[in-house]
Parts: sequence; structure tokens; C-alpha cells
Amino acid sequence: MKNPIVHFEIPADNVERAKKFYEKIFGWQIEKYAMPEGDYFIVRTADVDKNMMPTKPGAINGGMMKRKSPGQPFMNYISVESIDNILKEISSNGGKICLPKQEIGKGMGWIAAFQDTEGNLMGLHQEGKKN
Repeated sequence: MKNPIVHFEIPADNVERAKKFYEKIFGWQIEKYAMPEGDYFIVRTADVDKNMMPTKPGAINGGMMKRKSPGQPFMNYISVESIDNILKEISSNGGKICLPKQEIGKGMGWIAAFQDTEGNLMGLHQEGKKN
């Protein structure tokens, strides 16, 4: 299937409290990852291979970070070949661009965010070049 959901993000007012909750309840592994814009926490819900990709088909991992604004929602990221092309399609079909394409750290590719015709916020992810 084309364009699967590949990542989720959980915003938290108190990241340590949320981290403890998810680790205790679901047994997820959550570890701090320093990013230029602040600490980010990698959330592993599934085992990963040497490229940090889930080994179980259909499984996804995610992240957690300090909530940046009141009401910041939980977000899923959809994998796409070209964010530029998809953003054009979204705009011409009634969607709204909320976060223009931007590069994410350490060769992880690019992200963008949009609001669909029903007001739902979703993210896009385009992979970076493989080394």
C-alpha cells in the first residue's frame, strides 16, 4: 500500500511524567534524543533493525516532546515520495498547509503538516537520502 503512516508524535506538558506512564503501562522504550530545537524523545513500540526501522511489518515507532502550544494535538506522519507534490495536491483539494516543508536533523529527511477538509492535523514525511 502506498503512503503508510510511519511515525507518531505525543506532545506532553510534563515529558518525564508521560514517559513514565507509557513505559509502565505499555512497556515502550523511550529515550532522550538531542535535537537543535530542543530535546526529543524516541518512542519505541516495536523492535528495530540497524536502520532504526521496525522489524515487524505494519509496526510504527514515534516520538514525544514538550508541548509547544496549548491544544497541540497528537500527530501521525504519512510517508510520501515528494512533500512538494503532495502539498500542491492538498492545497488544490481543500486542505490547508499548516507547516511548510522543512528539513529535520541528521539526514532524517523532511516534514510538513496540513489540515484536512475536516480540520484534522496530519504530518508528512519524506525520507532523506540513504548513505
